[in-house]
Amino acid sequence: MSTESKPPLIWLNIIIFLSSFITAVVIVPWFGLEYGYGLEHLIWFLVAFSFCNLSITAGYHRLWSHKTYEAHWSLRVIFAIGGAFALQNSALHWSSDHRIHHKHVDNNDKDPYSAKRGFWFSHIGWMLREYNANTYSDYSNCRDLQKDNVVMWQHKYYVPLAIATNFGIPILLGAIYGDIWGMLLVVGVLRLVLSHHSTFFINSLAHIWGSQPYTDKNTARDNGVLAVFTFGEGYHNYHHIFENDYRNGIHWWQYDPTKWLIKSCSWLGLTRKLRVTPKIKIEKAKAKMSRDVAVRKIDTLPNASQLKESLNKEFEQLIVKMSDYYDVKKQMLESRKSSLNEKYESSLLKLRYQQLKKELIAQRRNWAMQVARYA
Repeated sequence: MSTESKPPLIWLNIIIFLSSFITAVVIVPWFGLEYGYGLEHLIWFLVAFSFCNLSITAGYHRLWSHKTYEAHWSLRVIFAIGGAFALQNSALHWSSDHRIHHKHVDNNDKDPYSAKRGFWFSHIGWMLREYNANTYSDYSNCRDLQKDNVVMWQHKYYVPLAIATNFGIPILLGAIYGDIWGMLLVVGVLRLVLSHHSTFFINSLAHIWGSQPYTDKNTARDNGVLAVFTFGEGYHNYHHIFENDYRNGIHWWQYDPTKWLIKSCSWLGLTRKLRVTPKIKIEKAKAKMSRDVAVRKIDTLPNASQLKESLNKEFEQLIVKMSDYYDVKKQMLESRKSSLNEKYESSLLKLRYQQLKKELIAQRRNWAMQVARYA
């Protein structure tokens, strides 16, 4: 695919995106001023918006694209219906595109929505022309998903499901509350436009705006503000280095309702085998990234070689302390499950663990002071 070529326009997508956007910004507010909206419109808008977005983030993205956990068939059916309601193509097609994106991120000739081709292209432009026509029927990178009956059912009946949900649900709510046009506008059109663009922000803004605490090998960024609008998907720098983790926001204080949904469903037996990245891998990635940033700044100084030697020595000590600490921590956890849990052995292991924890805390402090000099 040449980045300079101009493939044929996809008129169906253009008509859907343009007409829904104009309706959302012009007709929706006009109708509200003329006839008014009630609390029921707001409630069902939030319900439908959350249903669509969580079906994409928890279903299309973390379940099917990355296989970060397994889900009960009933939950997969719910995600399949919500994905059709979100009008973002079938789970099979979406996952195929997304796997290519991760495999060739930022490669203008292979990444379907490469951020290096600009905000407009990565946000929506890639869907307005047949840039990826060769992938429309080639799902060889999703052979695992082709064994999922729910995925294949949704793929086969995607169009009728999309029509039934996008028109049927708002019309049904309109019939219940006696305002079909109001529900069609709010739950139908406004919900669709906001659902579309909040998802599209992950391909565009999440590769432009934010920090890179884990890796700078690609354009992905972590952004807590964006996470609020994308149901936790804003921690994109973390996701691109640890894509098989069911979490994007790994800390308790990070806003990631998709993670909370998946975890909550595990308590109900609806999800299982939730994949989590080992803490030592995460900590090593952060330390390596901070070292790389510091090295780039050191390279501009006159005594660069001496400073880099000191920095690398501190880095190596940190990695050793990390490895020792997490190794003993693992032994402690295993001892609780085995016959090795004798009083004497257990107490020695505990003392060793506490000592290594103190040493690691001190080493982390030294490392933070070292890299802070070049911040």
